[in-house]
Amino acid sequence: MENTRNTNIDKLDYGTVAGTNTLLRSVFLWMTLALTVTTIASLMFYFIPSLSLLLFTETEVGVKLSVFAWVVMLAPIGFVLLMSFAFNKLSYSALIAAFIAYATINGISLSFIFMIYELGSIFNVFLSSVALFAIMAIAGYTTKTDLTKLGSLLFIGLIGIVIASLINMFMRSDTMSYVCSILGVIIFTGLTAYDVQKIKNMSTQSDGSVMFKKLSIMGALTLYLDFINIFLYLLRLFGSRK
Repeated sequence: MENTRNTNIDKLDYGTVAGTNTLLRSVFLWMTLALTVTTIASLMFYFIPSLSLLLFTETEVGVKLSVFAWVVMLAPIGFVLLMSFAFNKLSYSALIAAFIAYATINGISLSFIFMIYELGSIFNVFLSSVALFAIMAIAGYTTKTDLTKLGSLLFIGLIGIVIASLINMFMRSDTMSYVCSILGVIIFTGLTAYDVQKIKNMSTQSDGSVMFKKLSIMGALTLYLDFINIFLYLLRLFGSRK
């Protein structure tokens, strides 16, 4: 259930329309749409039996994940890489299609959390994630402090968590998992403030090009990843398992 973050919007060739609010409004609208799609997809693949069965295959020794399940768990990484590295080559409509497809497939993969955690616990953690994300987004928007150096340190910390998580796949240490989850919450809450400030600063230039619209999609993807990871790490820390 790791969500890879690879949306370095510092290096994009972009054009924006005048007005910080215009860009941020567009970014948050796309982010909200993506979260809605993800939520609907995850609920459908948990509560509709015919869809849930697509994720499992019966064998002589029991039930295991199907090929389709492995695809939906690994495909999100590919979509993020595609949108990040092929940003300038993709058309606006193609970028939208990739973003919505990513949100849908990510939602299918997240349907597994309903099989692991109590529904009420998931709902409570989700509300906590919304509150934490909102606080850090407001902080990033209003602060006068330049968060560039903080963002660089947080990204280094993110790489460390990814490496530690890969190692822990073999070690299976509950302590390491707990520490990684705490650090994950700290890092992605910090990145939320950093990314909002970065998007705000990007709105100071304007050339009237369609690149602004594409930039709003990438900004939405970045904040979407921040929120999803905050939610997952909080769920690991405070979620009530079945």
